[in-house]
Amino acid sequence: MERTTVAVIGAGFAGLTAARALRAHGIDVLVLEAADRVGGRARTERSAADTPVDLGGQWIGHDHARMTALATEFGMTLFPTPSVGKALVLDGGRRVRIGPLTAAATGWALLRLELLARRGAHRRWDEVTASNWVGRIPGSRARRLLEVILSEALACDLDTVSVAALAVGVRSAGGLRVMLGTAGGAQESLLSGGAGALAEALAAELGDVVRLARPVTAITRSDDGVTLTTPTGPVHAARAIVTVPAPVAAAIRHDPRLPAERRRLQDNVRMGTIYKAIAVYDRPFWRERGLSGEIVALDGPVPASFDISPPTGPGHLCVLVPGRDARELDRLAPADRRETVLSALADHLGPAVLNPLSWHEKSWHRDPFVGGGYSGIPLPGTLDLLTDAAKPTGPIHWAGTETAPRWTGYLEGAVVSGARAADEVVASLRSTCLGVHSKS
Repeated sequence: MERTTVAVIGAGFAGLTAARALRAHGIDVLVLEAADRVGGRARTERSAADTPVDLGGQWIGHDHARMTALATEFGMTLFPTPSVGKALVLDGGRRVRIGPLTAAATGWALLRLELLARRGAHRRWDEVTASNWVGRIPGSRARRLLEVILSEALACDLDTVSVAALAVGVRSAGGLRVMLGTAGGAQESLLSGGAGALAEALAAELGDVVRLARPVTAITRSDDGVTLTTPTGPVHAARAIVTVPAPVAAAIRHDPRLPAERRRLQDNVRMGTIYKAIAVYDRPFWRERGLSGEIVALDGPVPASFDISPPTGPGHLCVLVPGRDARELDRLAPADRRETVLSALADHLGPAVLNPLSWHEKSWHRDPFVGGGYSGIPLPGTLDLLTDAAKPTGPIHWAGTETAPRWTGYLEGAVVSGARAADEVVASLRSTCLGVHSKS
């Protein structure tokens, strides 16, 4: 049996951060990752232009201090999210202007959501889906605009999330302006080397304590710690930190069974649904038309696109498709999916959209080791389950961006949660040692 002091399950930013913090305290650690790569919800590929392409989490917000510090430590720089040019709103395949009535109705709804987030939504709002709430807003165009904005922000269909859960998400981000904003907001900057590459750098520093393709299928708790079952043999540890999302963690068997509240949490949280694609071009040619590359489409297969090009080129055009639209794209063959996505943009950004240097895509909801993105979302009526999401279960500690009180669903939240779990484990181990010494 392999032995360590602390076993960390999951090699995303939460797990890697926790392992690094424990190592800094001189504590032996093993990181067990089910996938054949590190990064979790962050993944970086190289384009045909040899630039990093982030297929997962990518944006670093204005207040994301820990991610910024990590980037600096590992030699990466941040560059501002491009915002030069005109953004487009499409309806019926045509460019439209948001009229005063639509703007007023949309603004009123978002203001009300902001107030709910600040004051704390009453429990009754957990029984009301965001879809039902948006359905009461006057004006079909205002309703559809809100649907696109909010489903993009959460990566889910609005009938699967309550207004209260939505308000909690807004609050954890620091308000709607921050949640939806670029300069000064959560989408302010991008990493020069890519978020996934930063995770790889963290793992490289940890070395051979990171074990890939080693899923944990069961955890047995006992008086002397935990025994983890893996396909290549058991691992015994004094403590374990589980950093994978609750719906993924639900596949791990526990002996004895987890407490009822923890089981309810794992059974009533669903991962968001998101398809992401990035097309890479020799230059961001849409700027030559005075366009920013940002599109909000009220109909069609692609609700949103963004320019995420590095400062000196080439051109990177990002597409995010949440919920049902993402599942519809899954039905298509890869070549048809690419044509569908790019054709939806070509009429507005230019025919050159159809011929990228390279094409990169990922349906996160089809990744068995992640389950979706950006975050785990409680089913309507179950928001209270998240109250104790970070509460340890004996020798098992829980981390992951969903357990962070601030920046839930962001890479920053994952790093914060990993550091918090490591601190818990260090305190627990010290307490155990003091208890042993006092008895002796």
